[in-house]
Parts: sequence; structure tokens; C-alpha cells
Amino acid sequence: MSFLISDAYAQQAGAGPVGGGLELVLMMLVFFGIMYFMIIRPQQKRQKDHKTMLAALNKGDEIVTNGGVLGKIAQVGDNFIQLEIADGVQVKIQKNAIASVMPKGTIKGA
Repeated sequence: MSFLISDAYAQQAGAGPVGGGLELVLMMLVFFGIMYFMIIRPQQKRQKDHKTMLAALNKGDEIVTNGGVLGKIAQVGDNFIQLEIADGVQVKIQKNAIASVMPKGTIKGA
């Protein structure tokens, strides 16, 4: 029965492709570059724009919060703002909770 089973021989180790490690490093650099320009850089730009918007807030600006509340700024502090959401109704919110500044007259149209 041993004539049905062939003998196993070890293969010779080849030299492999020259610069295989260099190709891996280049591929990883290209991948990181793509990730940087597609994800990291746009996120940093959005953060910078949001920080600039928060610094430019003034009394009377109409804003929308992250929760969707529309109101007019009654008072601006360092970390919080007083937001008038209806006549005589004011709430205090963090500046970071502001999603965007709306054009003047948005509240009247809503």
C-alpha cells in the first residue's frame, strides 16, 4: 500500500521579491495619506469653522441648537448663552450645543 503514497520533499526557500518591505512601507504611507485627506483634514476644518462661529456670536443672532431648538441669543457668556425661544421664555445652553447661525428673520418665518 505504500506505493499509493508519494514521498514529501521540502521545497527550497526562494529569495523572494527584492524590496518587499519597501513596497509594504510605501503602501502604508499611501493608505495613511488617503485617510488624512479624506477623513482627518476635513474634520479639522469643520472644528475650526465651528470654533470661529462660536467666537463670533452676538446678542440678537438667531441660532439652531444640536437638538433642533430655534431661538434668539439674549446674552452671551464665556461658556453659556441665554437663548430666547419664545416671548419671555429663556433657557441657558452651552455654546458647544449650537449647530448653526441662521439668517435674520428665520424665527418670524418659522
